[in-house]
Amino acid sequence: MELYGKEYTVNELRRRVGNMDQIAGVRLVQLDDGNERPGRAAILHTGTGLEVTVLLDRCLDIASASFDGQAMGWRSTTGDVAPQYYEAEGIRWLRSYFGGLVTTCGLNNVGAPEEGSELTGNGLHGRIGNTPARNVKVTQEWQGDDYIISVEGTMRQTALFHENLTLTRRVHTKLGEKRFWIEDRITNEGFSETPYMLLYHCNLGWPVVDAGSELIAPSRQVAPRDDIARDGKESWNRFDGPQHGYAEKVYFHDMAADPDGFVTAAIINNGFERGDGFGAYVRYNQDALPRFTEWKMLGEQDYVVGLEPCNCGVEGKHVDEAQGLLRSLKPDESCSVTLELGAITTDDEVTQLRKASSAVTPKLVERYQDFGK
Repeated sequence: MELYGKEYTVNELRRRVGNMDQIAGVRLVQLDDGNERPGRAAILHTGTGLEVTVLLDRCLDIASASFDGQAMGWRSTTGDVAPQYYEAEGIRWLRSYFGGLVTTCGLNNVGAPEEGSELTGNGLHGRIGNTPARNVKVTQEWQGDDYIISVEGTMRQTALFHENLTLTRRVHTKLGEKRFWIEDRITNEGFSETPYMLLYHCNLGWPVVDAGSELIAPSRQVAPRDDIARDGKESWNRFDGPQHGYAEKVYFHDMAADPDGFVTAAIINNGFERGDGFGAYVRYNQDALPRFTEWKMLGEQDYVVGLEPCNCGVEGKHVDEAQGLLRSLKPDESCSVTLELGAITTDDEVTQLRKASSAVTPKLVERYQDFGK
């Protein structure tokens, strides 16, 4: 394998270090400051400059990720917040929304809170992202010529007389990589067919997002959510610097998958022209996540672009249900999702992204319901 610009065999690497964590591995830590306490985290590093922080008590979501010291994801003003401080009612989910590179939304609701959420608990973006993992397992070992680094666990969302859903997640990478994978399996462990909603809030921030940054994606059609997004819709894929009083814009995308059934969406800054560019991407299987939302938020501090593959809309469970778009799982049925996230650092990578997306000509439409017309 190539490491630090040279090729090494497994034996050559093992002869050079006493413990593999000298160059790659997982470190388990306790978060102990303010309302992050008593959360737990796993920090993965691959020997190439990639570092990923996984919150074990927050659905194994990705609190932060960086490559060579450059942040890939955005962090909100709340910082990491332990699940004990979660407030389910209405939009109070925002009180513990750390942003991060990946926040999981669902499983009972995504988007706008359900009416009467103070009683149902079906507030903004659901509750799975505030659920601690059980049966946590860490792997650091050679498997053939690959040194595998992973953490996995299971979150259960259930209540007496209600849903019994589990989400088993494995976050993994390997020595020498500048990318990592999230593999999820959502299972209905109850005895009744149960609806579920799922959205991956992939939050890209500075220096990926900056004045002159660009979204590259195989978008066949793009629709603004409302009049705010409709104003300036022609620049849905272009980004400016932070703006005072900016109102968020949301766009719905109809994506074209590659021959393997995957979609890749990326944001790159304009530094590639100077030779110091940086970007990040998400790649996902479209069969499990057929819909995609872009969250364009260019405010001061709230300076983030969300790339959000999902199986649902973001206007709440009641809207999907009324439109006949709400997905469900039968008893013992499972759904599998694969996400790949990584850094973009070379012109060749940008060229490949442009080549893949150039085969698709995006069309602006007025409403999500008009996709395909």
